[in-house]
Amino acid sequence: MDVLSDAVAAMRTGVPHSNRTLARAPWRTHFPASGNSAGFHVVLQGSCWLLPDGGEPVHLQVGDVAFLPRSRGHALADSPGAANPGGEPGAETVLLCGAYALDSAREHPAVAELPDVIHLPARVGQYSPLRAAIDLLGHEVDTRDGSGAIAPLLEVLLLFLLRAWHEAHPADSGWVAALRDPAMYAALAAIHSEPGAPWTVGSLAARAGLSRSVFAQRFTATLGTGPLTYLTWWRMTCAAQLLRDTDELVRVVAERSGYTSEYAFAKAFKREFGVAPGRFRDQGRTAA
Repeated sequence: MDVLSDAVAAMRTGVPHSNRTLARAPWRTHFPASGNSAGFHVVLQGSCWLLPDGGEPVHLQVGDVAFLPRSRGHALADSPGAANPGGEPGAETVLLCGAYALDSAREHPAVAELPDVIHLPARVGQYSPLRAAIDLLGHEVDTRDGSGAIAPLLEVLLLFLLRAWHEAHPADSGWVAALRDPAMYAALAAIHSEPGAPWTVGSLAARAGLSRSVFAQRFTATLGTGPLTYLTWWRMTCAAQLLRDTDELVRVVAERSGYTSEYAFAKAFKREFGVAPGRFRDQGRTAA
């Protein structure tokens, strides 16, 4: 069980997309803010500037990756100057850009901890899986019959983006720390792989190889929430995903979420989302 990929999958809605863009100086493109998507830009040729709305300009060069987990409003341009392009006239920049639809109402802590703008500069020997995914995605975007492979590649790219960031920014607490801690990771993997299992603090502590008290204290200190509180949050997140993406009966969703009573599940779900499970499913289909 890959906890990080599982967390991202639970947030993702819709189908991701990408495109390859060629721009010649002078140029500038603005991307408005969107509360339910994340976006990335990769410089394949030339260079450009990322200009976050209200933030500091970021110079992007060949191989650099910019990731905006909350699709903050931003622009791309050949120069940081809004009205006075400074790039060489006619200089070409080739970009690979893409976007993911995410459920911002259920932002996973692993994503919530990320800054609004992530810059992963190209460095020899670093982020090898990410670079390989970018190369393959760029090839598929250019291939007329490669559309069927693009969505899965985009999902892999998102996972590698997050892994690269976590590798570059070690921390003593939060999800970055939990993913590096074998004991915490074992407990999280257990919750993610079997959210409907009758987990207790004691059984999760056993998975982590720690005493009950040490585990509970360490989990809360690292992740900022208790193990059973996170278990309930994850169960509800998985239940929402099942209701949104499948035709499973509510009774079956309840069982898979660890509830023996459909009534108890519906009550817990409404407390979490403000609507009953059936109504939640109907609203999702109406929106779709």
